[in-house]
Amino acid sequence: MKLSELDLNPVAKIRESTNFTVREVKKVCKNIGPRAPGSENENKAQDYVIETCSKFADTVEKEPFKVASRAFMAWPRVCAIAMLIGVIIYALTNFISSPVINDALCGISLAIALICVVIIVFDFLLYKPILDPFFKKTESSNVVFTKKPTGEVKRRIIFSGHMDSSHEWTYNRLGGAKLVTTVVVLAIVGISACIIVNVLSIIFDLSDTVKYIFTGVEGVSVVFFMIGYKYENTKVVVDGANDDLTGVFASLAVLQFLTTNDIKLENTEVIAVSMGSEEAGLRGAKEFVKKHDYSDVETVFISVDTLRDFEYMAVFNKDMTGLVKHDKQAAALLKKASEMSGLDLPYSSVWFGSSDAAAITQGGMKAVLLAAMDPAPARYYHTVNDTADNLDLHSIEKGVEVLINTTLLFDEQGLKDKYE
Repeated sequence: MKLSELDLNPVAKIRESTNFTVREVKKVCKNIGPRAPGSENENKAQDYVIETCSKFADTVEKEPFKVASRAFMAWPRVCAIAMLIGVIIYALTNFISSPVINDALCGISLAIALICVVIIVFDFLLYKPILDPFFKKTESSNVVFTKKPTGEVKRRIIFSGHMDSSHEWTYNRLGGAKLVTTVVVLAIVGISACIIVNVLSIIFDLSDTVKYIFTGVEGVSVVFFMIGYKYENTKVVVDGANDDLTGVFASLAVLQFLTTNDIKLENTEVIAVSMGSEEAGLRGAKEFVKKHDYSDVETVFISVDTLRDFEYMAVFNKDMTGLVKHDKQAAALLKKASEMSGLDLPYSSVWFGSSDAAAITQGGMKAVLLAAMDPAPARYYHTVNDTADNLDLHSIEKGVEVLINTTLLFDEQGLKDKYE
């Protein structure tokens, strides 16, 4: 089934669904505001979306879960403090004459640096909850809207955006991508320098002069770490109009389109999920995939994140800094739907960071990501500039159209390696 085959004006109806998306994004920003993971405002927003969008679904389920919301992005502060302690420990070697004690101090300093590397790799790059046990947990939730087919469920398509918004990234607001890159590179240089200094100090019997120089090197590294300490402004939560209210309401726009135009699918169940706590390390998606076993019928998951920068709209078949590969058939489905929408979206990869689709893929479901964001990253990304005044209607409209065409194509043909 194609949009052109339906007994309606597709351009006008897509515009109606786009207007629905934009209107709801603005309402959440105006009436509720920033929504940190696991916060009161996040839960208010989830209750609001239930109140306003239940009419588009046959069933609605709010699924609460506990989340250590401050654990995921705590690594810059944790590592900065740990590395400062490590540098102080290394500096003590300048005042102790015992080689054994000095080697022990260098070993401790080296261990601290290596632990920080492990935290960064597993917590930030791989999204493993290794810091979660050390932080207070609050309640977050996912909201699942299900529109049932008229007959037996033989296929299922799930769309999802995340309701929560992030704390502000200080350096993206102050200097954009170049400053963010500089801070990240300095941190890598700093931690690498400390590791090298400690290894050399353990292996070789260094002169006092060399030890003073090495201490100075580590001292400079401390400055780099303390710059990283302020990477995230813990006092400011952004509106998250684009990231990712556009994804939430574009997903719900599929249900709105089907309902308001009285389009009934015979065997395809359509689900829209307003996911919680994505900014806390994909915790909502991890909970969702653990809770739901959709292996009964052919199921595909389409994550929608940040429909803002049209020139960067793409089908993301790789995720989590390129380490997770999404399902080939899911990507082909979304790619073909984009062609049906008059687009030729390229395949792309989330080279820095991750999306909920990565957690879904890791959980064993077939998933893919649709997004339209400058990967630099964009200047509004995780800053106070991500407001309802900074939406791009064209990106939202084409995104909604792609999602609707994805639904109709999936209903007709299911998942395939290649679509004609």
